[in-house]
Amino acid sequence: QVRLEESGGGLVQAGGSLRLSCAASGSILSINTMGWHRRAPGKQRELVADITSSGDTHYADSVKGRFTISRDNAKNTMYLQMNSLKPEDTAVYYCAAEVRVAVLKMDLDYWGQGTQVTVSS
Repeated sequence: QVRLEESGGGLVQAGGSLRLSCAASGSILSINTMGWHRRAPGKQRELVADITSSGDTHYADSVKGRFTISRDNAKNTMYLQMNSLKPEDTAVYYCAAEVRVAVLKMDLDYWGQGTQVTVSS
């Protein structure tokens, strides 16, 4: 079994910063692409950023230049540094990962439970 656990959400004023973390644990051989998604009230879930195992990154246009995704493969952990936050960044942020599961030797997708980010104006 594999578990993803997010941390670092909270309440911040517009223009402020937060850093989210996502730690993967369990029966992990390796982790392929990891990503952050978010769901704002009344909106569909959207991809914020993702990062491959080799470090290639991709960002949604709405966060380019403000958010930075990174990962520590040795710790099976991913981060999202969020700067210059705006009220429209308010959402529940979820981490996701494609994991090569040790026992099964298969690639499966896993999701965290989500962490709330609220940006006040």
